[in-house]
Amino acid sequence: MSADDHRLIAECLQGDPTAFGHLVRRYQDRLYNTIYRLVDHAEDAQDVVQDAFLNAYQSLENFKGDSQFFTWLYRIAVNTAISMKRKQRAVISIEAARNGESGVEPVDPSEISRPGHALEMAEQERRIREALSRLSPEHRAVLVMKDMEGQKYEAMAEVLQVPIGTIRSRLHRARSELRELLQQDEPDR
Repeated sequence: MSADDHRLIAECLQGDPTAFGHLVRRYQDRLYNTIYRLVDHAEDAQDVVQDAFLNAYQSLENFKGDSQFFTWLYRIAVNTAISMKRKQRAVISIEAARNGESGVEPVDPSEISRPGHALEMAEQERRIREALSRLSPEHRAVLVMKDMEGQKYEAMAEVLQVPIGTIRSRLHRARSELRELLQQDEPDR
């Protein structure tokens, strides 16, 4: 852990709330960017990040310092995001079943209305986001962490609190499932 993080945590534990504010400012953007990729919705990402910082503040005395503060915070945020996605998936499925729908919202065509190459790139990005949203929260988390964030297996295992073998297995299954979903949704050419 960095000496500055260690000092700020010690000051916070001694009753200085502004010290935690420094930690929030230091890590909020980085945490938000990662969580946004997991939940794919700005307001949900803001809620998850806010909950993660609140949980971290309330549990700060339990932080042992054997990992980086950001790793500990990241673990809290990822677990919060996964829990939120599970709850949302259950609600969407229940509401869709009541209405006889599939539970998938239509895509906003306004974001892909640019001509030429930009249109193709936007469409591809939309398809990937749509396919990612259909993965389980666990599979989505490992894909985002490894393929979008470039995390190492060891860091992923620490954050998700599972063995590295489980990370590799989930990643393999997630990539296979994502590939299948993208092939199913492949536009006829």
